[in-house]
Amino acid sequence: MNRELNHVESKNGTGSTKRPGVAEIAKYVVMAVILVYIVLLMIYTSGSTKSFETIQKAVESVLDTGNLKKAEGQGLKRYYGLNSADYDGVMLYTSESSMSAEEVLLIKVKNEGQMKRVKEAVEKRIANRKNDFEGYAPKEVQLLEQSEVSVRGKFLFLAIAPKAAEYKEAFAKSL
Repeated sequence: MNRELNHVESKNGTGSTKRPGVAEIAKYVVMAVILVYIVLLMIYTSGSTKSFETIQKAVESVLDTGNLKKAEGQGLKRYYGLNSADYDGVMLYTSESSMSAEEVLLIKVKNEGQMKRVKEAVEKRIANRKNDFEGYAPKEVQLLEQSEVSVRGKFLFLAIAPKAAEYKEAFAKSL
């Protein structure tokens, strides 16, 4: 019997089978959580392989065109100080009434440098419009404060409208 005990002790040095400790299990759990987080982050921040036209049509299909009209090529320059020819795609809808802050903008940039400029232009536009409506049009200021901005890959989407969340959802689903 002594020989059998010695034989078992020589296998693992303690005479008992080795079990993973809590620290070792926690290490694998943390690694799995980090991996899932990275995958989700990559999916969420990734761009789209769909064309600008496909995404534009999906967004346009849900727009309330009774209040919004499509801006011509100079609209982006006039309202945002950006040249539409510099981008891979631009869609801009503005309110038919000068008393409304409603706007929907979709831009596909060519690179990250452009995205930074577009974000700054959008922030400036929202701030300027708040100043325009401050004091006499509180509903419009509220629309501006509840505006939906989304950046996904090379696309920037802005919606200033009562249905802004619905428009943003259509944009997200179209990617």
